[in-house]
Amino acid sequence: MSELRFDDRAAIVTGAGRGVGRCHALALASRGAKVVVADLGGELDGSGSSAGPAEDVVKEIEAAGGEAVAAHASVADEKGAASIVQAALDAFGRLDVVVNNAGIADPDLFEDLSLERFRRMVEVHYLGTVNVTFAAWPHMLKAGYGRVVNTTSEGALGTVPKCTSYGGAKGGVLAFTKALANDAMRHGLQVNAVAPRANTRLSAPWVLAKTYDLPEDIFTESDTMEKFRPELVSPAAVFLAHESCKLNGEVLVSGGGQVMRMVIMENEGITKDALSPEDIADNLDQLMDLSDAHEVAVETLLDEVEH
Repeated sequence: MSELRFDDRAAIVTGAGRGVGRCHALALASRGAKVVVADLGGELDGSGSSAGPAEDVVKEIEAAGGEAVAAHASVADEKGAASIVQAALDAFGRLDVVVNNAGIADPDLFEDLSLERFRRMVEVHYLGTVNVTFAAWPHMLKAGYGRVVNTTSEGALGTVPKCTSYGGAKGGVLAFTKALANDAMRHGLQVNAVAPRANTRLSAPWVLAKTYDLPEDIFTESDTMEKFRPELVSPAAVFLAHESCKLNGEVLVSGGGQVMRMVIMENEGITKDALSPEDIADNLDQLMDLSDAHEVAVETLLDEVEH
């Protein structure tokens, strides 16, 4: 297959000043995309700001012969998100790709969190994704073309401890991706998501040590951390952002040289007239059996309504 190029395309990558987002921006630019490098430059928990990280990535792209501009607004702010989209239109006159990658981390047990910490997580991960996409959507509709690549997490599935705030927010992104993909197909647009496995600030040794209640040196001395370099997430994001990609409403888990499809499944369960709680208890093994499970897809739901 020929190289997947983005010549004459313009892309926004949020959270692009460091980690996975930086790698996404560099990868897209290396393939011809004009890139808005959007990053508030804040701390891991979302506090503070700095123009440095975004500006540094723009310099990297330009040094390699690419074209990029920086944006420093917060995706959690509606006007800030709109200004990121406007930066693409002002600099490049178009917008073809949005990669929603901005995120923060703040792991803790549910009982030790505060509602304010939950709110901050939702504002950045979920509403940040919605804000940028909402501002970009009218321009994609007008152009009749667009690719949105969101960033969710396997943590949304309850696989990670101390993850109620982060996992809940990423669960919102997962649901948003699926629901928006349903709307997008009416207009020929496509919305998908990546669930990264990467060694970044969000999964630094001290963060993992706190998350799993383990000594930090277990992670600092592990060869596994090197395996999950952030640039190994980008192939999935770049593919989903390309015009040749036909996927819609999909989630690709990516990292460590591996990519996997993540889906939501349901089985046939049990069916009985006047179903009672006792019926569920008596048939629990059948209810929990996934041997006949199938993917929950838009087409499946429509078929059930029509038939």
